[in-house]
Amino acid sequence: MNSFQALKTQLLQQGAQHRIAAVCADDTATREALNLVEQEGIAKVVNVTADTPEEAAAEAVALVRSGEADILMKGLIGTDKLLRAVLNKECGLLPQGNVLTHLAAAEIPAYQKLLFFTDAAVIPYPTHEQRIEQVRYATQVCRRLGISEPKVALIHCAEHGGKAFPFVDGYADICRMAAEGDFGPCVVDGPLDLMTSLSLEALAAKRLSSPIGGEADLLILPDIEAGNIFYKTLALLANARTAGILCGTMAPVVVPSRGDSTETKFNSILFALASL
Repeated sequence: MNSFQALKTQLLQQGAQHRIAAVCADDTATREALNLVEQEGIAKVVNVTADTPEEAAAEAVALVRSGEADILMKGLIGTDKLLRAVLNKECGLLPQGNVLTHLAAAEIPAYQKLLFFTDAAVIPYPTHEQRIEQVRYATQVCRRLGISEPKVALIHCAEHGGKAFPFVDGYADICRMAAEGDFGPCVVDGPLDLMTSLSLEALAAKRLSSPIGGEADLLILPDIEAGNIFYKTLALLANARTAGILCGTMAPVVVPSRGDSTETKFNSILFALASL
């Protein structure tokens, strides 16, 4: 899976009639992205509006809960208002015990395939238990996209931990869980830094070996600061095409920034639909 175009081709070949519940899709970029989705025959769109944004969010969530829509998408509504509906304990989209987390995808000219990473937007400093769920959800999504055995790198600034970085102590446990099959087919290694995760040459230069072999599909980043900076650096300085969805919910949720382009919102829709 090396591009968003490949995701689009995959969706068209499947021929499923997916449905999108869009909340207040009244801004130009969201309208254009949804129009493209319909014009290309990828999905049908229901633009949910109401007297208030809160009512629109609740109605759209209800469509997803009832099976009348397959994914939820944010339009011209505050993320906080949408998430209140998503996280509603009685009629929202997050099952009890699940963890809400963000998963991004990037098509980077300098890398040979789509690169996935979490979390750039939701969990500030993941606990060990939350990190385990990040690995679980993200590897499931990768397999749904056709990556039969995703290679997962647990990211740190070096290949060792230390007292200043207690979260790294949990990486060995996650690697053990992966080896025992807790996450399904996947290969997990870490701690690894970004270069040794994505470059065989960097591994060789450090005289290290890894089952990932410098070809990670998925990066589990240590915290939201690393994730957010990485996401924005790729888009601004590396000419990357990006997309993002929320995981852990009953159905994928697309929560783009109001400043995201039509292309980014379109790619995020493709990503969400392909992850079903």
